[in-house]
Amino acid sequence: MLRAASNVRAVVNRGIATAAATRPGIPLDEREGKEIYTTIQIDHDEPKFDKILIANRGEIACRVIKTAKAMGIKTVAVHSDVDSNSLHVKMADEAVCVGEAPTAKSYLRADRILQAVEDTGAQAVHPGYGFLSENTKFAAQLEAAGAKFIGPNSKAILDMGDKIHSKKIATAARVNMIPGFDGEIADEDICVKVSREIGYPVMIKASAGGGGKGMRVAWNDKQAREGFRLSKQEAASSFGDDRMLVEKFIDNPRHIEMQVLCDKHGNALWLNERECSIQRRNQKVIEEAPSSFVPPEMRQAMGEQAVQLAKAVGYDSAGTVEFLVDSQRNFYFLEMNTRLQVEHPITECITGIDIVQQMLRVAYGHALPLTQKQVPLNGWAFESRVYAEDPYKGFGLPSVGRLSKYVEPRHVEGVRCDSGIREGSEISIYYDPLICKLVTHGDNREQALNRMADALDNYVIRGVTHNIPLLRDIVQEKRFRSGNITTKYLTEVYPEGFQGASLSPSEQDTVIATAAALNARKLARANQYLNQQRQRSTHVASFSKAYKFVAALPAKEGEKPVEHAVEVTFVNGDPNQAQVNIGGKVIDIKGNANLALPVNQLVVNGEEVTTQIVGKRAGEITILYKGTPFKVKVLPEQAVNYLQYMKEKAKVDLSTVVLSPMPGAIKNVNVKPGDLVSEGQQLVVMEAMKMQNSLHAGKTGRVKAVNVKVGATVDEGEVLVELE
Repeated sequence: MLRAASNVRAVVNRGIATAAATRPGIPLDEREGKEIYTTIQIDHDEPKFDKILIANRGEIACRVIKTAKAMGIKTVAVHSDVDSNSLHVKMADEAVCVGEAPTAKSYLRADRILQAVEDTGAQAVHPGYGFLSENTKFAAQLEAAGAKFIGPNSKAILDMGDKIHSKKIATAARVNMIPGFDGEIADEDICVKVSREIGYPVMIKASAGGGGKGMRVAWNDKQAREGFRLSKQEAASSFGDDRMLVEKFIDNPRHIEMQVLCDKHGNALWLNERECSIQRRNQKVIEEAPSSFVPPEMRQAMGEQAVQLAKAVGYDSAGTVEFLVDSQRNFYFLEMNTRLQVEHPITECITGIDIVQQMLRVAYGHALPLTQKQVPLNGWAFESRVYAEDPYKGFGLPSVGRLSKYVEPRHVEGVRCDSGIREGSEISIYYDPLICKLVTHGDNREQALNRMADALDNYVIRGVTHNIPLLRDIVQEKRFRSGNITTKYLTEVYPEGFQGASLSPSEQDTVIATAAALNARKLARANQYLNQQRQRSTHVASFSKAYKFVAALPAKEGEKPVEHAVEVTFVNGDPNQAQVNIGGKVIDIKGNANLALPVNQLVVNGEEVTTQIVGKRAGEITILYKGTPFKVKVLPEQAVNYLQYMKEKAKVDLSTVVLSPMPGAIKNVNVKPGDLVSEGQQLVVMEAMKMQNSLHAGKTGRVKAVNVKVGATVDEGEVLVELE
């Protein structure tokens, strides 16, 4: 942590509380919590911008506003019509609507954002990440209009934004390179030809791409053709630039990146590395800093090469140089992101440097306030990207909906939550489904991981499907805990896809006992007569009797659930002390096991256990345990006898239909009624959150009906194509 000079006032910047407190309508306690923070040093004699505009939305807009407020800089938010009530709009001093919901009609409209800069008198624009953050033309237009671009100069963006050109520059700067084709791929035939020459597997990706969009791995000619076509369409939609390149795909690599920070005076620093190997569809899921795989000498070599590249292009802001690292610790240049990276908070945690603050200072013209030797590495930090996604579908297909209940785990030690939503916010099909960047910091890797597990257990999200079950399972998985990870981690650890947490026998008992105790307490309370003189006697009677149930956890597909005879008694009639007998095994549960509480902190057989109640209906309680929801059947003995008379629901033959796996828009329909199709043939291409997904036939047959047209918006589970 840098020490402030005598004329500097240190301001503690805690999450979003600093910014929220200055805005009417956002109470301080909404964002307050015991969390990690960076210390922003404000020199009141140092000139700064009076007002900046943030050309972005969601959590990153809130993040920039937070630092700007702490520095005494006024802020302007831009928003689409559907974002008019969003948190970043409420936090800013001013707000300007720049168009309709689709990004191409709002956040990507450079002309409207430039007009907003002129209308509000903003002196500079922070682009965040995505959208216009790496748009050379926009950066140049801003400069021409007399406003500063809070990011690198337009030439550096151009040099590094074009992956083909950036590789030439990196080679000249003596940065380690991946074997590949040094040029643009014009069509599918050339893609196949080049792929064969390099040797499969290859990575097909957009020259202007990033964030996992416009990227496919191909292992053969067929995949190369399809990957080229889909990636090219995705690139055109996301970046307005569909130029493609092909390079060797390094099998079993690690994805490790180096944060750089440069100014306009020739100073350049590397702020240590981040490991980003846990990915799905080339998008990061969990990041950590530093990497457990990188020894000090390798860290220095990577940092020096990153700075060499930055200096070679005249870089003058915050940026990230990404590397692929093989099992022998050889590292190869992948790309440079000329913007603030999504995962920058974990670097801030281990260095104490507010990167956004330094971007604002550098853009104004100030020099960096420290040297390379002064950059610390303190402790360990993790970031879990909490998304509105269904982790049981391809490790995460987008979900939409309104957050009916939302409580961030800010009370957990060492936690930071970077989010742009609140209770009541809506996750729509138009934008990235990120809910929050959940960050934990600790003295070492184990402590930071334990805090992450605790934070995920205490994170309350209702109204949308989210990926906390997957995140929670990863942070306790043995291989991840040991640091033995690559970019293939998810597919290797979960070869059949994520199926939820696997419970040990004792953990199964814990879940069943908790559900039974909750149900018994519910029945005991229901038998009380409140507001009457006999209340005390009914209370004692209700909590003094034994409650008998038949309980069962959900079974795997094709198997029958194992039923358990369960008896619950309350010790001395105390509702906060239950004894649960499961087939002769006695489990003690202490604590306020209450169906009305979003989070239950209990002590089960002497161990602290955190659970959430995410659903309840007659005979069933859904308990969130270690991130995964378990639907526990809890029925009185006599009710079980009646179940034998219930008819089973008929199952739908899914091979005869193509269902929408998520909400989205239809991009292509490749068949019509009467067409003969083969198993695996592409029938429909749909887009959700700017990602394209190819939907295939489940069997060979004739098309009976096509229920959608290009441009149509569909819901999850909607039948798109029917086969005879």
